[in-house]
Amino acid sequence: MKLHYREIGAGQPFVILHGLFGYSDNWQTHAKKLADYYRVILVDQRNHGHSDWADSHSYDDMAGDLLEIIHELKLEKIILLGHSMGGKTAMRFAQLHPELLDKLIVVDIGIKTYPMHHNEILNGLEAIDLNQIQTRGEAEEAMLPFVSSPGVRQFLLKNLYWKEKGVLAWRMNIAALSAEMPLILNQLPTTEVMTPTLFIRGALSNYILDEDWEDIEQLFPDSTLETIENAGHWVHAEAPKEFMNLVLTFCLR
Repeated sequence: MKLHYREIGAGQPFVILHGLFGYSDNWQTHAKKLADYYRVILVDQRNHGHSDWADSHSYDDMAGDLLEIIHELKLEKIILLGHSMGGKTAMRFAQLHPELLDKLIVVDIGIKTYPMHHNEILNGLEAIDLNQIQTRGEAEEAMLPFVSSPGVRQFLLKNLYWKEKGVLAWRMNIAALSAEMPLILNQLPTTEVMTPTLFIRGALSNYILDEDWEDIEQLFPDSTLETIENAGHWVHAEAPKEFMNLVLTFCLR
């Protein structure tokens, strides 16, 4: 599948993959800083952002989509960064195409199967009837009983856009993402990756637990784990300066 992407900067390619329910716009601030050093490519994964929709949403699908962009742009020696779902896409890509990567950065996601924990978000999204709702405020009000966090509501509502005057639409394929959630949460294959890899987690997040690290390190022997205090799952947004320092220290050494 041909994905939507945008580029900024010049030099060694640095590809960024957003997480579930996000899109490339979420990473624009970081991309501008990274563009002082790299050719940054921000990708909308399938069923997100400005990219096309499909019924299937496996990590092999998403790794294949990324390979298509890399071939189109003739990229090599890539630094690949992915957050959450994008981190699993990045790890799967590294398993399948290690020869294309220079370094890998995985943000707050492990290799294991995760329990279903998006029910409230999906219920909140499905509560928004776009045939009835006329404003973003009405959409947020419909979501409120299901999604208590104002920050999460605003993150999700960034996916709403005006399809035409008076008509709101989603930039994400909620039906496919809901149906494919077991695949999205599923464990990665046990293929060893020798690419130098940095894992970054938030201390307030439970996505990478201390007891997960041994299994991660077995698949990624050349890896390090860094923890940012006072940050949760959206560690790059909650602690941007600390996050960028870790990324640049790893990439520029």
